Amino acid sequence: MSALRESLGFLTSRLRQIGIFVALILIVLLFQVLTGGILLEPQNVTNLVVQNSYILILAIGMVMVIIAGHIDLSVGSIAGFIGAVAGVMIVHWGWPWWLAIPACLLVGALVGAWQGYWIAYVGIPAFIVTLAGMLIFRGLTLITLKNQQITPFPAELRALGGGFLPDISGGTSALEWLTVLLGVGATAALLIQAVKERRIRKKFELENEPMAWFATKTTFIALLMLIITFLLASYRGTPIVLIVLAVLVIVYTALMNNSVFGRHTYAIGGNLHAAELSGVKTKAVTFRLFVNMGVLAALAGLVFTARLNSAQPAGGTGFELDSIAAAFIGGAAVTGGIGTVAGAMIGGLIMGVLNNGMSILGLGTDYQQLIKGLVLLLAVGFDIFNKNRSGGGSSLGKRFKLKTTPPATEPAKPAKERQAPVTAGARQASTIQNP
Repeated sequence: MSALRESLGFLTSRLRQIGIFVALILIVLLFQVLTGGILLEPQNVTNLVVQNSYILILAIGMVMVIIAGHIDLSVGSIAGFIGAVAGVMIVHWGWPWWLAIPACLLVGALVGAWQGYWIAYVGIPAFIVTLAGMLIFRGLTLITLKNQQITPFPAELRALGGGFLPDISGGTSALEWLTVLLGVGATAALLIQAVKERRIRKKFELENEPMAWFATKTTFIALLMLIITFLLASYRGTPIVLIVLAVLVIVYTALMNNSVFGRHTYAIGGNLHAAELSGVKTKAVTFRLFVNMGVLAALAGLVFTARLNSAQPAGGTGFELDSIAAAFIGGAAVTGGIGTVAGAMIGGLIMGVLNNGMSILGLGTDYQQLIKGLVLLLAVGFDIFNKNRSGGGSSLGKRFKLKTTPPATEPAKPAKERQAPVTAGARQASTIQNP
């Protein structure tokens, strides 16, 4: 009974992180029932991954930008512009695909550097700079394409957006065994890593999850990964873009959790002035964040163009809204300093399941936009509610009489013992921990 009480107390304290995962499961189950089982058919699961891959790629960069307290409204236009550049390079100029891809990523980095310079070193707010960028690169897309689509692309590039890993069984088996091996291997690696991290936290006497909750969560995630593996292996195997996405998630999760750059990004979003007083090069970090966002937007544009086998004047329209929604639904804080790559992936999957499920049900775009807007509003509202419940003390919390935990009070100290505000700010930044 005590273990159950301990687990419930932990879940309550981690309501933000756990709530979005539970929401994803409930939405999947709801549409599975409403669509008569179509949602989780192997072919539809594969389509769900492929159709939302470029939004998930954008969400990785977007959540990093939001954690630092900024926003990027230009990513959809940049993705469309890079698709146009790829079309000109490959179709009109005859460049090989293996040369055009790194060239497009370099163009994306230059675009990100252009915007990052105005934001980090000139001091113009990111909202204004990227709003201008949204208009600039949409115009450049139309100029580059001359308001006409460019097609077709070589098969090697098309494989990036809609291709699959080779079937080692030669099509003679009911399951694609390479996918099975990859899925089982990934599940085993996840379990080993989870146990390893728990032992490290226990060794250094850090806060740890209750054993009952840890076992339940780890087992559930492992089963979920195996189910997805079975569904993918039952159709055509592993999409190539899923491998790209998995590598990005692993790399950027490690970057945000275990690197100096990641800690500095959280510090800037948590308290910019304290980060500056602690010696964080805030301008350089902000500049790199937007360069990184430009590269990921370019990659998303390549994936989208490859999937459609066409560079279109309207390519990338609305991508910025979906990626921003994915980051916020995934638990990123509006004020910055809070968010995770994994949370952004869950938020992106929620948006993808909503789009896919409503399309299967035959709902029009009008109702789809309405429902997605309500989901975003509820997600941000839940974030604010959770802050107030845990002791934010805002006017909203007071109005609804939310339970808050008052800060601990200390006896007044003589003036000589009080520290200067600068020292306190520096100490605050130096003790910022990665969420």
